[in-house]
Amino acid sequence: MVRDNRHDSVHIFGAICPSRATGAAIIMPVVNTEAMNKHLAEISTQVAANAHALLICDGAGWHQPGERLIVPENITLMRLPPYAPELNPMENVWDYLRGNKLSSLVWHCCEDILSACEDAWNFLINDPDRIVSIGTRSWACVKD
Repeated sequence: MVRDNRHDSVHIFGAICPSRATGAAIIMPVVNTEAMNKHLAEISTQVAANAHALLICDGAGWHQPGERLIVPENITLMRLPPYAPELNPMENVWDYLRGNKLSSLVWHCCEDILSACEDAWNFLINDPDRIVSIGTRSWACVKD
């Protein structure tokens, strides 16, 4: 396995909508509430007109409501119980991207890392069937 002791990193903030087979993401140098606010703003721009998004969130500190987290009007956050990543479809997305696009690689600079993350996200987002497959849970669908 390739090993590199440098520690530059970036973080993909992503969300998918299996029913519309689409998603929204940003790539940030840090993980904090400010970055989450930018992600929520991006998701908000991708929500269909006259629709409302339900965003599943784990217990990460930057997902917590409060004075600093700004949730747009067309998004509601749904908190998962602790230690239940299997309830969050995005965990499967991260596992898939790590296993197929972002593991066992060494990049020369931060720009290369950004490019690899963008390429990985675009690979996912340009394959609607993959989004539906990874993000759909038959036991978690709301029936009309």
